[in-house]
Amino acid sequence: MSSFERLSAYQPYGLAALRVITALLFIEHGTMKLFSFPIPAMEGSLPPLMLFAALLELVGGIFILVGLLTRPVAFVLAGQMAIAYFMAHAPRSFFPVVNEGDAAILFCFVFLYLFFSGPGAFAVDSRKTA
Repeated sequence: MSSFERLSAYQPYGLAALRVITALLFIEHGTMKLFSFPIPAMEGSLPPLMLFAALLELVGGIFILVGLLTRPVAFVLAGQMAIAYFMAHAPRSFFPVVNEGDAAILFCFVFLYLFFSGPGAFAVDSRKTA
């Protein structure tokens, strides 16, 4: 058995780290829009679509963070990020680095991965029921 094959035993923990860090970054987008923390997203009140996106980012991010309903929430958030990319970023340029949509693309595909893989270790979804 090669040393790389032995790493497979740690796969659930690596997945949990990916889930937690992704959730923390995603929650920050919601707090920026809703609470102007750590910086304000925009001046004035949020348009309804941005308010809905901010609530998905905050609440969905918390669900992903704790690993609660991970698969369905990740599916919804992947869709949100795809829509955000094509509505807000793609019209500005074909290239993600130019249209600043690279984070939306990464979030979309990490959430798709969580949809297919599940939450990994240390998740409410992974708790065994008695």
